[in-house]
Amino acid sequence: MSAQEAHQRIRHLLPGAVALAGTAGFVNTVMLGFFHTPVSHMTGAVSHLGVDIAEGKLRDAWASLTIIIGFVIGAMGAGILVGAWKLVPNRAYGVALMAEGGLLAIATALLNAQHRLALPAVAMACGLQNAMASSYCGLLIRTTHVTGVVTDIGVILGHWVRHRQVEMWKLRFLLAIFLAFGFGGWIGALADLRFGPTCILVPGIGCTIAGGIFWFVTHHGLLQIMQDGAPKPPRTGSFPFH
Repeated sequence: MSAQEAHQRIRHLLPGAVALAGTAGFVNTVMLGFFHTPVSHMTGAVSHLGVDIAEGKLRDAWASLTIIIGFVIGAMGAGILVGAWKLVPNRAYGVALMAEGGLLAIATALLNAQHRLALPAVAMACGLQNAMASSYCGLLIRTTHVTGVVTDIGVILGHWVRHRQVEMWKLRFLLAIFLAFGFGGWIGALADLRFGPTCILVPGIGCTIAGGIFWFVTHHGLLQIMQDGAPKPPRTGSFPFH
């Protein structure tokens, strides 16, 4: 793929990836205020599980374990609903987004009741989101954590320092996801301080609306119309996913 083709394709993919990363950062920060274990990625949850068991805090250990189980179930749900190793635009993504919104709405009710079942509900939503996107043009896309993103940024910069040819669009894409996650976390912290954990409902509504729109567009073939046009455009204007 030429640099120009990659740039054209990434322009369409980037807004969605940034929105999802911002959502995950928002949700994870709010949940950290409720229970001091991350729900958008499993490294911290597994570490907390080990610490809780070692310290004999069995109730907290069980909460950490439910986060891990919830995340796995969410990822399984994405495998069932989407079932694709590569990004392919279809209405299954809309259904998955609406499911994520529903899980966040359920978690909001549980948070208001101060119930710890909110933890696996949110973790399930994050697992579902993280597994929706798998690979794109050599990138492994993960929108609920930034460890892999920061690693890839470092590798690309290392290649650049060694004067190797690098694909700058990949660096820009990864930086955008990193910044979006951080920005979402900042907004989530402000929202949590002002409104409490109820603010989790905001990204839930956003995911539901976005999922409904995406389902409608793909169900009625509007993506294909935008891709093909009338009259049919050159092949260089094709839809970015493959």
